[in-house]
Amino acid sequence: MARHLDAYAGPGREGHVFLGPQGGRLRRSNFRDDWIKARKKAAITADVHFHDLRHTGNTLAASGASLRELMTRMGHSTPRAALIYQHMVNGRDREIADRLGSMIRKERGAADS
Repeated sequence: MARHLDAYAGPGREGHVFLGPQGGRLRRSNFRDDWIKARKKAAITADVHFHDLRHTGNTLAASGASLRELMTRMGHSTPRAALIYQHMVNGRDREIADRLGSMIRKERGAADS
């Protein structure tokens, strides 16, 4: 990530993560060609759409983020769209079960005191 930001992103905290070939903001009108070139350069042979990156990023963010945090991150005004990203993330079920188990053990220990 750091290498990408140093080489390809705009400067500063407000800089865009992805810039066009001339260093400006990406434009919808020419983005498809840029995206295809980038996929080829990265040797990605699967038909990966740019929106797939958004979905992946938001799915990863959902692992620990509240619904309100996801809505804010994605710019959604209703929970309906944000709930799409709340599907199970690998290992998350184990984390939830472990946390519940810990809470139960803690309460049982307090009751025994």
